[in-house]
Amino acid sequence: MKINVLFLGKTKQSFVSDGEGEYLKRLKKYLSVKVNVLPDPKNASRLSNEELKRAEGEIILKNLDAGTVLVLLDENGAEFTSREFANWIQKRINAGPKSITFVVGGAYGFSEEVYKMAAFKVSLSRMTFSHQMVRMIFLEQLYRAFSILNNEPYHHD
Repeated sequence: MKINVLFLGKTKQSFVSDGEGEYLKRLKKYLSVKVNVLPDPKNASRLSNEELKRAEGEIILKNLDAGTVLVLLDENGAEFTSREFANWIQKRINAGPKSITFVVGGAYGFSEEVYKMAAFKVSLSRMTFSHQMVRMIFLEQLYRAFSILNNEPYHHD
């Protein structure tokens, strides 16, 4: 099983990039996680929020592997504790899909087309984080989930 992560736009803060790199390095112990940083739409600053979501949605949909289970990181998604998220991941793995693709979208959410394609929505918190910070936080939680599933001491209850 493959895990893909799609990020929209490049990280502008080096501490976020450093954190992403650290958790991706740690995740290699458990599985291969492919991260694809998608380009921002052209002339994004000239687009309305709805136009921007549609343009971002087209980019996201063009970058999905056939047969993947699409999971959006979305403020209206299901909330989990770290243990619950680990169990949720295990259930997805047990279901046997070819791959799971997690997507961190832009600041305004996703287009309707992307929402329609999604199998699940997951929220990291009821708090609001910049979509740049969500990238690092999500990778940390993914690493935490696999450390929990492997009965390792990273997570403390």
